Amino acid sequence: MNPPLRRCARSFRNRREALRRGFTLLEILVVLAIIGLLAGLAITNVDKIFGGAQQGTVQIFVKESMKTALTTYRIHMGDYPPNLEALITRPSAKGDRWNGPYIEGTKIPQDPWGETYQYAYPGTRNKGSYDLWSKGPDKQSGTTDDIGNWDSAAGGEK
Repeated sequence: MNPPLRRCARSFRNRREALRRGFTLLEILVVLAIIGLLAGLAITNVDKIFGGAQQGTVQIFVKESMKTALTTYRIHMGDYPPNLEALITRPSAKGDRWNGPYIEGTKIPQDPWGETYQYAYPGTRNKGSYDLWSKGPDKQSGTTDDIGNWDSAAGGEK
């Protein structure tokens, strides 16, 4: 065989071997199907993953974050505020004692489910203090998924 023909035959064999080393269409489709299944499982479980984080965030907010603002208001004004808006807006009575705003921003923050936090003073669960709670994922106050600044073991319905 002459040298140019030999080189052409060798080149053809090399190309054929290179093609054999690649993935078949079936292998690529199987891999895509597996990736699709894994993505589907991850997407359907995202709510469960973030749901726990949302509840933890609310617990910290109602038990710790707002406690400082409400206690500071009480120290300055002599009592807890009648509503959460009083933490932002100077009241007409005793306005000279108000050193607010007691929280950042111009609005009361909303819970992770887009609802306003509920506040009651005097509290029905925390006698002599205040109740602060989120209505929870069901957005209904007085249900078992409410997250408040009271001890959950104490129980009782709002």
